[in-house]
Amino acid sequence: MEQINQFIHTLRFEDLSQPLIKQASDCLIDLLGVAAAGHDTKLAKIMEAFVSDQMAGSVPLLFSDKSASVSGASLFGASLIDSIDAHDGQVLTKGHVGVAILPPLLALIADSIEKGQPLDGKELITCLVIGYEVATRAGIALHATALDYHTSGAWNSIGVAAVSARLLKLDQHQTREALGIAEFHGPRSQMMRCIDYPTMVKDGSGWGALAGITSSLLAKANFTGAPAITLDADTLSNSPEQAHAVTEIWQDLGRRWYIEEQYFKAYPVCRWAQPAVEAIRAIQAETPLDHTQVESIEIVSFHQAKRLHVTNPSTTEQAQYSLPFSVASAIMDNEVSPESISETDLGLFSPERIALSEKVQISESDDYNAVFPAERWAHAIITLKNGTRLTSPGSIAKGNPENPLTDQEIKEKFFRLSSTRLSSDQQSLIFSMCDNMAALDHKQLKQFLSLLRVN
Repeated sequence: MEQINQFIHTLRFEDLSQPLIKQASDCLIDLLGVAAAGHDTKLAKIMEAFVSDQMAGSVPLLFSDKSASVSGASLFGASLIDSIDAHDGQVLTKGHVGVAILPPLLALIADSIEKGQPLDGKELITCLVIGYEVATRAGIALHATALDYHTSGAWNSIGVAAVSARLLKLDQHQTREALGIAEFHGPRSQMMRCIDYPTMVKDGSGWGALAGITSSLLAKANFTGAPAITLDADTLSNSPEQAHAVTEIWQDLGRRWYIEEQYFKAYPVCRWAQPAVEAIRAIQAETPLDHTQVESIEIVSFHQAKRLHVTNPSTTEQAQYSLPFSVASAIMDNEVSPESISETDLGLFSPERIALSEKVQISESDDYNAVFPAERWAHAIITLKNGTRLTSPGSIAKGNPENPLTDQEIKEKFFRLSSTRLSSDQQSLIFSMCDNMAALDHKQLKQFLSLLRVN
């Protein structure tokens, strides 16, 4: 536990390699693009009204003209990003880190700057890295010690507590309490419930962000919390195997950088559906498809992907958690676009998309199940009305560390996702400042934060 405490409070920007700094900048720009796109959802509008009414304060809400408290801005920002399933993730956690880390980080920095504390871009990058390293390990540890598969909010709350403990200058004892409170208060919500019945609760990251930031604020007031079992193996003395697993997970903190092992999404739908999308695109590359000539579609994947079963989504949440709908959109558009998952006649209410979605059958492969979650595979078999059968190779999602999105693809994704919310000048300035975040002094960082508002 002392090792974790030291990492949180003593990591310096100078300790980070250039690839780490570049990855953190990419995470920043990717998350902001998703946040801007999230404003088109009903979820975001509900949360914006809720936090500005119930959690009043002066901290700006992301890409909004409203404000709330630090806690309210954290809850809103994470919910906003989570509303569009296009944000980064990590395979061993089966979930998402940055969605919860960034909004409290921005809220605390904005609040600190207004109070006269000269924070700069280097500190933002350093805090972002700390959040990813702590939260990713906490997620892996939770899956190693819990009987059920919980949402990201159950463990990314701990990364939020780590970052906020640093920015709030908590002492060693208070930091330990903050981490324990965050784990205790983080939502132990069951992920597969929302997979089977997709709703606005999504991946629990809004409440993960709220639990994390309030944990540090409470710890600063000397509120106490139970020890975090995902961080402290001594709390698992009744289970030697679990204690060993937790110890091993934290041994390489500061040497292995999990932020470099995050994936970036090419499409705004659940990661588990994206191998199937790539399988369809592989067929399209060899034989361009006329969707009106498709008789049936079989997708072979892993069990969890099979659970993304909704064929006739009525909300964007259902569309984002639908493998059949993602496949149908890929056949029609050779991608899954933000427009296709929108609640419009050209999006998820399109009769053509629904008809094609209803032709999708999903089965699971023992081989694909055996390598999940570290690897996610799918292949597709399309039968045309003339009897032709087209089979894809086994496919994985695009954007993993082994097949990353290019710098140009990350840039294009940001500009596309943010185009409905931001002006072109605002987009260009935000992108440029994210790309050069480490060079921003406290005045320039304040200018950057001002760009994250709309009038």
